Amino acid sequence: MRREVRDAKTVDPSTHEPALTSGVQAARQPVMRVVPVVLAGGSGSRLWPMSREQYPKQLLGITGASSLLQSTLERWRGFEADRGRKVATPLVICGDDHRFITAKQLAASAVNAHIIAEPSRRGTASALTLAAAAAADAGDSIIVAMPADHLIADVPSFQEAINVALSHAEAGAIVTLGVPPTRGDTGFGYIKLGNEIGRNAYRIERFVEKPAEELATQYVNSGGYWWNSGIFITRTSVWLETVRRLQPAMFEACVAAYANGRQDGSFYCPAAEDFSRSPNDSIDYAVMEHLSSFDEHVYGVAVRMEAGWSDLGAWDAVWEASEKDANGNVARGRVILEGATSSFAHSDGRLIACVGVSNLVVVETDDALLVADRSRVQDVKGVVERIKADKGLEANVHRKVRRPWGYYDSIDQGERFQVKRIVVEPGACLSLQLHHHRAEHWIVVRGTAHVTRGEEKFLLSENESTFIPLGVRHQLENPGKVPLEIIEVQSGAYLGEDDIVRFDDKYGRV
Repeated sequence: MRREVRDAKTVDPSTHEPALTSGVQAARQPVMRVVPVVLAGGSGSRLWPMSREQYPKQLLGITGASSLLQSTLERWRGFEADRGRKVATPLVICGDDHRFITAKQLAASAVNAHIIAEPSRRGTASALTLAAAAAADAGDSIIVAMPADHLIADVPSFQEAINVALSHAEAGAIVTLGVPPTRGDTGFGYIKLGNEIGRNAYRIERFVEKPAEELATQYVNSGGYWWNSGIFITRTSVWLETVRRLQPAMFEACVAAYANGRQDGSFYCPAAEDFSRSPNDSIDYAVMEHLSSFDEHVYGVAVRMEAGWSDLGAWDAVWEASEKDANGNVARGRVILEGATSSFAHSDGRLIACVGVSNLVVVETDDALLVADRSRVQDVKGVVERIKADKGLEANVHRKVRRPWGYYDSIDQGERFQVKRIVVEPGACLSLQLHHHRAEHWIVVRGTAHVTRGEEKFLLSENESTFIPLGVRHQLENPGKVPLEIIEVQSGAYLGEDDIVRFDDKYGRV
């Protein structure tokens, strides 16, 4: 990716074709290059305890074997050949904390993508503006921005809706895919439809973000509103110019962050200081709600999508999207249902038994258990906020914590001790580090470990162990071709993960 600030582009009001602000008319030709953009920076707190800050819902297989992120990119397979359009390498915009696991998931599904690691969360509008600046490096393109955490059951219908939307985007519109509503849901944004302008396409009269229940029901009954899917299609030139005029601080911050960023291996890292100046706002609030009032020549279009869409925003949406038994139940993992109806139960390990309950959600993980009325699952976000206020780790991390080199699982802990199972992938290594408050015992249970301890370097095989004293520099590496597994016993006055002083790290962590 080149790092340069390109001239912002405007839209000629008579043709809706892009023109450089310098006054040089852009070539009037259809823009065939399509750039899929996946917005993967969310936290998904309403799907706690499965979804957490360090491992959010887009990285989880909520509805199947593939993660939601993998499924989002896999929807593009066959689009180029079937539709006759050039589809560029996708851009994935994710948080810096998630870039390594994002790369692993893309590699596992054989998907090639450019990953842009946001240094901080600034909302979907900033993320899309960052992506547009990156896509504009290769000239004006059509970007298709998709949340990474949605479900699309009917991929051919999704691709057909995208194809219709592309023609309107070529003409200069900012297009969103609208979903005909089935109920007055307060968790969605709504699009008021204006004049019909083509097959399954309407001018957008206005956006309404998450109305109250009574108003949402009125919208559905009127037949003049669609749900906003959060999928947006537009030219890079149109988006950048619209943001420049509506949100100048956001435009300047995002363009500068991309221009002043750096390539870090396979990741592109925008400049953190520049990006931090961008307002934290959503696409709907920052841009779409203002379209009809700020410039008649920059307009919004809604294209109908009926493809089994769900935003999977909370556990009731997961229940709704899942296959149910004769009593309306969804059971995953070790679950026994006796006289239960319309309930959802998910177990990551322990047995769950639900007897005589109705409209219940039960979700079990290694370190937390959620029990909720299915009509109140939107309130799970409040539970997460209370855990954060109490400084509980369960809001941010799972018991099993992924790292660029593999993962660790906290097996047991108590006063002045903690036991972890550590798995290091072949060829990977932990950083060269020391701890001020704890010592560590390592026991190899599988594979071979290359250990650095102070000035010493040596190998450990299965059933061998070593001791790392407090304050001594050390490093663990897997030189073999099979995963390295060790049991680590920590002892000391403080065992927090922030007691790590790194001296060298192949993954660029501070």
